[in-house]
This record gives sequence, C-alpha cells and structure tokens, in this order.
Amino acid sequence: MSERMSAPRARARAGEDAVVLDDDATLHAMGYPRKLTRRFKAFDNFAISFTIINILSGIFSSFGFGMNAGGPRILVFGWIGVSIMVLLIGAAMGEVASAYPTSGALYFSAGKLAKRHKGAWSWYTGWLNFVGQIGGTAATGYAAATFIQAFVQLQWPSYQPTVHQTVLITALIIVLQGLANTYTVQLVAVLNRISVWWLLIGLVVIVGALIVIPDHHQSASFVTHFENNTGFTSGLYGGMLGLLVTSWTFTGFDGSFHMSEETVRATVNAPKGITRAIGYSAITGLILMLALVYSIRDYAEEAAGGAPPVQILIDGLGLTTAKVMLLIVIGAMLFCGLANLTSNTRQIFAFSRDGAMPGSRLWHSVSPRTRTPVKAVWLAVACSLALIVPGWWSHTAFTAIVSVNVVGLFLAYAVPIFLRLRLGDAFEPGPWNLGRWSKPVGWLAVIWIALSSVLFMLPQASPITVDSFNYAPIALAVVLLVATVWWFATARRRFQGPISYGRPDEIAAMDLV
Repeated sequence: MSERMSAPRARARAGEDAVVLDDDATLHAMGYPRKLTRRFKAFDNFAISFTIINILSGIFSSFGFGMNAGGPRILVFGWIGVSIMVLLIGAAMGEVASAYPTSGALYFSAGKLAKRHKGAWSWYTGWLNFVGQIGGTAATGYAAATFIQAFVQLQWPSYQPTVHQTVLITALIIVLQGLANTYTVQLVAVLNRISVWWLLIGLVVIVGALIVIPDHHQSASFVTHFENNTGFTSGLYGGMLGLLVTSWTFTGFDGSFHMSEETVRATVNAPKGITRAIGYSAITGLILMLALVYSIRDYAEEAAGGAPPVQILIDGLGLTTAKVMLLIVIGAMLFCGLANLTSNTRQIFAFSRDGAMPGSRLWHSVSPRTRTPVKAVWLAVACSLALIVPGWWSHTAFTAIVSVNVVGLFLAYAVPIFLRLRLGDAFEPGPWNLGRWSKPVGWLAVIWIALSSVLFMLPQASPITVDSFNYAPIALAVVLLVATVWWFATARRRFQGPISYGRPDEIAAMDLV
C-alpha cells in the first residue's frame, strides 16, 4: 500500500521540483542567484497585492474627501471609471512582470527595457518606487493609528487624541509589522492569506449590516447626487479631484511583482496576482461604496465631520455595532501595512543587490535561518519611522512628506510600461502577455498615469492656506532633486543598472540550498 501511494507523491514532488528549476533558470538567465525561498503560491502572490490595495482601508480613509469633491456621483461612477484605467495599468505591468519576474520589479525592468541611459532610467524608477513605498507604509500606519484612536474615543468618550499619541501608536504598529516580517516568509504568507478572508468576510459583514439594520436608505437616484464643497467654484474641477479617491485606494499592486523571486511559476502567477487583485478590489470596492453612499442620512453633518464613514456607521447601525465594524476596518489597515512593508523590503533587497543604495552589501544580505532579508526589513522600518517624526509637531508636515507616496508609485509604474512601448517589437514578452492589445493598453495606461499625476499635484481645497496647500509637487521635486544630485555626484559612475552575477551555469552554483 505504501509503495503504491508513494508513486503519485513522487510524481507530484518531481513536478514541483521542475517548477522550481524553471523559476530558478529564469532568474539565472536574468543574472541573479536564488537567495530567497519560493513559498508563495498563486493565491499568496495575489493576496499581497489585494491586501495592499485594501478596499476597506482605502475607502474608509478617503470617503470623506469624496463626499466633498463630487459626492455620490463621483464616488460611484468615478470608482468604476478609474478602476478600469487602473486595471489597464495592472495588465501592462503584468506583461512586464512576466518578462522580468524579479524582486527588483519596476527598476529592474526599466533598466532592461531602456535603449539608452539604462542606469539613469533604473536609478530614478527605483528611487521613486522606494520613496513611494516608504511613504505608503508610514501613511497606512498613521491611518490605522487614527482609526484606533477613533475607536478608543467611541469606547471611552473622555479620551482625547493628540498628534503625539498618533505618532507613538504609528511607530508601535510599524515596529510590530517589522517583527512579523523578520521571522519567515511563510508567516507573512499565512498572514496575507488570513488578510484576504478578513477583507472579504469583513466586507460581507459591513455591507450586510448597512443593508439590513438601518431603517432608512437613500433613494436609487441618490447615486447621481453631486456635491462640491472643495471651495472651488468649478464643479468640473471639484469632481475631477474626487477621482483621486479611487486612485488613492489602488496603490501598491506592484507588491505581486516584488514577490516574484518567492513565487512559484512567477512568470504566470505574478501578473495574474496583479490583475486579479485589481479586478477583485474593483468589484468588492464598488459594493462597499454603494452600501456607504445609500446609508448616508444627514449629508451636510456627516460630510463635515472628522471621519464621515465612521459617523455613517454610527447613524445607521448604532454605536455598539459601529464599533464592531470599526474594528474590522482597523484590522484591514494593519494587514495592509504589513503587506506594504513586505513589498517595500523586497524592493530594498533587490535595489541593494545591484549596488544602488548606501550600504548595499548590508541590505541585500539574507538570514541563513529564516531565508528573508532581515536587515532590509529594518531599514524599511527605520525609514518609515523617520517619515512620521515630523508628525510629532505638525500633521501638515507629515502630510507633506507622505504625499509623494501615490505620485511616486504611479510614476514608477509608468516608466517600465513606457519603455516597453518605446522598445516596440524588440520586446520579448513572457508567457503571460497581452498580444495585439499590448500597445493600446500600454498607451492608455501611460496617458492615465500622466493625467492622474497632474490631479494629485493640483490644489485640493480653497482657500489655499499653509494647512490646505497640496505639498505633493514640492515633495516630489525634493525627491527628484536629491536623486539627480546624487546621480551626477557619484551614482552614475558606479551604478549602470541591474547587474549580472555571471553566466547562468556560474550563477546556479551560487544558489542558497
């Protein structure tokens, strides 16, 4: 009996080994030895991007802005339109990910796809990606800390949140997420699987409660209601700003790309992870958006509050049930930050492997016990903590620093897609590709990124004051200025883009067993 059972097991194991060998051969052909453990299955790869996008975190954090910048019409129909454009970006990125499944992801593919100045294209893409991800980790932690204090205040009304408390709680959250990322990629994979079900079950619970419990819902036509409380007289401008609600939510799906070296059959599963995460987030996010919109009771009062979706929950569900829903949202935010930090760490690991960061040799080392880039984890933690420090004195200062998060990420997304289009038929696609749709999808993606990036940098409230000013263009200019000075001062002489560690057969001998 045991001999008959061992044969299929042996064939299955042989199949798994063949997949690993194929993945390793692809990595060796790109010039890198295997240092990380491939434990991410297709679902795990999808889970990390789905968790980073995180519709509960994104919608609850930005819903109030959307209520004042376009209202239900933009919240719902803007969500549909922007989701489609983001899906095009994800599909174009997925095609690149299939061709270059490495942890370096965006900066690596930019260096490989550029016809000239490969080092410069790779350098700027890598630093935009790095700063964007660091800002995302800090911003997500700060949002979680804010909602945690909102919950505490509901539970104990005498509690009064302060900026100091928010910064301290944010720091604690980021450190705990760093510890979770320290021990093993398997733990992170398990937590990401849990996060998917947390998001989906949480969505069902919140939407179900908003449908069943309230004794009043808005009429069907309310979805066309338009509201412009931005302070600008142009309704068109206010509505365009409202489109940013969806764009703010749909960031970080490059996480599947960054996890390529830890994903089985990465040439197929990484692009699938990107597109599926966006697609499922678009559908589930629309359901949540509709549930919140139709549960609005007193528009003016709820829109003017500090946390409009929380007030909508309280008004429609009652205080006790609203607190339970808020705990679900807080959990989603914590999972989001964890996955964001994981993706950030892999980008640091790969960027350092090619010598593009100070102390590169330190940051691309891998723990022999856990097979994870532990030092890169704590560099990511330290950088995120540094970004939240200004929040100790001013929320505006903190917002100014992390405002480059979304702009930096989307510009980093655009570069390899644009370079792939410019390369034309010389591009060698991977097994997952768009075929004849590659160019139209790619150009639509690049055009939308350019348009949305302009929106991100325009004033978002009037009158424009020190507190309401949009600091994103200043933050982006500082990042680009530092990267440019650094490039011309030293980097261009030592960094020529992604490096190769030798011939495939030589690199195979370097693999960690």
